[in-house]
Amino acid sequence: MKRRAPAAERNRDPILDILRRVLPDGAFTLEIASGSGQHTAHFAAHLPRVTFQPTDPDPDALASIDAYRAELDLPNFLRPLRLDASEDAWPVSRADAVVCINMIHIAPFRACEGLFRGAARILPAGGVLFTYGPYRFSGAFTAPSNEAFDASLRERDPSWGVRDLDDLQRLARQTGFVHEETVPMPANNHSLVFRKTA
Repeated sequence: MKRRAPAAERNRDPILDILRRVLPDGAFTLEIASGSGQHTAHFAAHLPRVTFQPTDPDPDALASIDAYRAELDLPNFLRPLRLDASEDAWPVSRADAVVCINMIHIAPFRACEGLFRGAARILPAGGVLFTYGPYRFSGAFTAPSNEAFDASLRERDPSWGVRDLDDLQRLARQTGFVHEETVPMPANNHSLVFRKTA
């Protein structure tokens, strides 16, 4: 049942370093598009005072996440829930933080729009929305490999693709978030930190 993504093994510690800094102590954290569950397992094991609620729309991913959860048996690693970020009905009505890793580019843009709308609904003022992945900056790719990756994504599905920070900042403003921080990460990825203003 357990899936394993090599990229998740490589990036989990750099992401954890950022989450240690931006997630408040005791935070109830909703993870969007948790995938295999490797990230949730790693973060829950290393941040025992933060509760993680993993989600995913894919039944096979939910089974994998639950296999990691059962193996670790940690009180802060909750049973996964089905959640499609593009839908307005979410199974969680309140959270202190929202974490979304490697979803925005492998989904239609409406999922990105839904992510911001949903996070705005459930987060309090000061709540954190954290995203991770490859991004463009004012139309420019950060590396030829990201440009090639974007082309391959769009070949698979024209609605996918590496998103531009300008578009995310626009969504942030429309939904009551401020873009607080951009952190360069390994393999030409970035962590973005948004904070709800009211």
